[in-house]
Amino acid sequence: MSLILSIDQGTTSSRAILFDSKARIVASDQYEFEQIFPRAGWVEHDAEAIWQCQWRAIQGALDKAAVDWTDVRAIGITNQRETVVAWHARTGKPIGNAIVWQDRRTAEYCQSLRRSGREEWIQKRTGLLLDPYFSASKMRWILRNREEARELAAQGQLRFGTIDSWLVWKLSAGRSHITDVSNASRTQLMDMEKCDWDETLLELFEVPSSTLPTIVDSSGELARTDAGLTNREIPISGIAGDQQAALFGQLCFQPGMVKSTYGTGCFILMNVGESPARSENRLLSTVAWRVNGKTEYALEGSVFVGGAAVQWLRDQLKVISSASEVEDLARQVEDSEGVVVVPAFTGLGAPYWDPFARGSIMGLTRGSSVAHIARATLDGIANQVTDVILAMAEDSGRELRELRADGGASANGLLMQIQADVTNVEVNCPKILETTAMGAAFLAGLAVGFWPDRSALESLVEPDRVYHPRMDAPARSERMRLWRQAVERCCEWEAKE
Repeated sequence: MSLILSIDQGTTSSRAILFDSKARIVASDQYEFEQIFPRAGWVEHDAEAIWQCQWRAIQGALDKAAVDWTDVRAIGITNQRETVVAWHARTGKPIGNAIVWQDRRTAEYCQSLRRSGREEWIQKRTGLLLDPYFSASKMRWILRNREEARELAAQGQLRFGTIDSWLVWKLSAGRSHITDVSNASRTQLMDMEKCDWDETLLELFEVPSSTLPTIVDSSGELARTDAGLTNREIPISGIAGDQQAALFGQLCFQPGMVKSTYGTGCFILMNVGESPARSENRLLSTVAWRVNGKTEYALEGSVFVGGAAVQWLRDQLKVISSASEVEDLARQVEDSEGVVVVPAFTGLGAPYWDPFARGSIMGLTRGSSVAHIARATLDGIANQVTDVILAMAEDSGRELRELRADGGASANGLLMQIQADVTNVEVNCPKILETTAMGAAFLAGLAVGFWPDRSALESLVEPDRVYHPRMDAPARSERMRLWRQAVERCCEWEAKE
């Protein structure tokens, strides 16, 4: 048997999936790990715990498939992006916890850079807006607040990396310190057009170049595992940030194709071809992938809280006992009857980019029930995605005809129907929702000849459900009017004078 191992390291869990040549899942395993909240707005992970549960998932998938490392042709890696790990180059020991992409601790620093007029220049160079979401300000914070990190940096012994770099380091027993171009493009330290670290940005964020990984393609023989770990050296031949991997897994190879991943957050990407698109609507321009030295780009809008809003209903409000129950609860009412939930629990992403916004429930009356709040929560997820899609269509000058949806929350049929209604486009869901892991597998498999070319992938991704818009234009317009009124009122809630 010849298989591709896809490592899918996410924000709340680590999973491993084995794919065969028909892109069928042979086996998978997954483990959650602890979310660490040291104070309000701070989110951390234990990098060593991530590695341990990831390795456990890999071993679990191999055991479930009754195969061993001799059956693995190549490895693809996809990962939560922007999260920063710092570690000792000689011992491999993490220096403190990883700072997660959701973390807001550098919001005031980013605000100070914005006030000094740096944002326009940074966006032109990197495609990204000034926000604590990205890696650069996190690295600066580590260097300024962790004495051991400063000392190691001075000795040339500190290593920074996003999660892909950390996993490659562990898999290769410290021989390879690399990151693919899609992950590098999310650090706010890479020149988007040159696809290399930018010295001026490194100086601005006070990050020594010696700490950073080498930028490589997203597909190719990028690194090899340590034979002592995997019994033989196995090529690591595909790496991409989770959202770019999902774009590839959804086969969005042509400019104008769009996917939305409904996970902890929602991430909407449009393929824009071989030249970066410049957004006038505060969207991000990012690298989609680089294969055989050819770079392709995407427009992206990030919604910070998507499926996490359903978790909030479960864990904090306790109106449901499992996330899957939200659909039945929301279907108890025809609509939200004017209730609007803005799930800005960690600020607002695109196109608002307000780290000081906070979540709100508006439009409550004595007749409002938990069913209305549940329905409004699903509306809030779909409305955030719609804001991004409308901005994307305007920036690209393209009329969107189809949205390809994936991720765990896309299994919610009511949410997908609401999304089709409010965007007025067809929403398509594939049979296998694990398109992020599949994208990493595709990138890895193409590099080693497991699949001959991209056209061979077209027959492997099967459609499953299609949702057609059913809402009339006046109702859609009123929905978005109420939504934007609610958003306006929760913006800058925690902003300091």
